Amino acid sequence: MLRIGALVSGGGTNLQAVMNAIDSGLIPDAEISIVISNKKNAFALERATNAGIENVVIQRKNFSKSEDFDRALADELRSRNVELILLAGFMSILGPSFFEHYENRVMNIHPALIPAFSGPGYYGLKVHEAVLEYGCKISGASVHFVTPEVDAGPLILQKAVVVESGDTAEILQKRIMEEAEWQIYPEAVRLFALGKLRVDGHQVIIKK
Repeated sequence: MLRIGALVSGGGTNLQAVMNAIDSGLIPDAEISIVISNKKNAFALERATNAGIENVVIQRKNFSKSEDFDRALADELRSRNVELILLAGFMSILGPSFFEHYENRVMNIHPALIPAFSGPGYYGLKVHEAVLEYGCKISGASVHFVTPEVDAGPLILQKAVVVESGDTAEILQKRIMEEAEWQIYPEAVRLFALGKLRVDGHQVIIKK
């Protein structure tokens, strides 16, 4: 049984997509063991509660150093023998020490086609606003393994989505969620659960 931990800050729509994929059997032999939020009012916590998944709040403001916050997260995950960590709208940057225990075992979904519109400052609606301002005809989403450098870890899956005339940032965000994020994030977790992902340098090899 693959034990998954999810780090969240907001609504948790990608968390829900993964939960649905586990419930449907798309992701085999896996469970979400813990959901951790750095925001006490995150709706993702309610999603977890409704699904019977244990959830806790760990807030950065309660720690004098970022390293101590990262250590508290890692300790909570290790106490439940978590093997894969999903960042699902987690609005906090993890420091290098966190990855000492979880190299190539932390995934994130980014609402653009990395390396475009990625890195520090590109999150949430800001990504889609930048895409529209630039006049892009295509955007999309990317799933990648997380490293200390923001949005720079090895890419696992990407899916393109057409930018349509008249799109607002909110409309584009919704389309990318529905047509890309909610599809490729569960698929990346499925591939991990089946042991089909291998990291070779900065490349992710998907085994047949």
